[in-house]
Amino acid sequence: MGLSSSLPTEFDRGVVTTVHQGDCLISADNEVTFSTVLGSCVSACIRDKVANIGGMNHFLLAEQSGSSRDRYGASARYGAFAMEQLINKVLSRGTGRKQNLEIKIFGGGKINPALDDVGAKNIEFVREFLANEGYQVSGEDLGGTYARRVMFQPATGRAFVKRLDNSANQSIANEEIAVAKSRRTVVKPPVDDIELF
Repeated sequence: MGLSSSLPTEFDRGVVTTVHQGDCLISADNEVTFSTVLGSCVSACIRDKVANIGGMNHFLLAEQSGSSRDRYGASARYGAFAMEQLINKVLSRGTGRKQNLEIKIFGGGKINPALDDVGAKNIEFVREFLANEGYQVSGEDLGGTYARRVMFQPATGRAFVKRLDNSANQSIANEEIAVAKSRRTVVKPPVDDIELF
């Protein structure tokens, strides 16, 4: 699967680039390692295994509606955008062939009761999104009651996960709650933004 629960001694981090919530970064540089810390958030690591280019995103579904038509709520559009953006960037810089993509998914922990079970919703969303698009997941580390640090080498596809102790959970949960609250205010475009003359 290409996953390791701790960094082996031969792992050279090279140039570490942090992927924050909302980011989507790609690279073909052998010296680059993407790094992120996940609580309830989910991160996908996608690599074109022929072109040796890959990337990482980091997203949180902040709300869920009661509508059966839109069961993940308005924030699912953000999750779908984050996934489509990463897939499209890797495809456009790589071979352009979906069958060459190797996909690994991480995160979705239940780290704080105040977040309901956002992590479980994120896991369900990313699995359903990938299945609907016809993608297979080649590796994952999802769920649990802990935060995790994920390191991903986009050129080689190697991924490493370190599960963090409970002291990190509250800090990460506070950050996620703040971001979730800030996303609830959605600016709607004007209804009539075209004027006929």
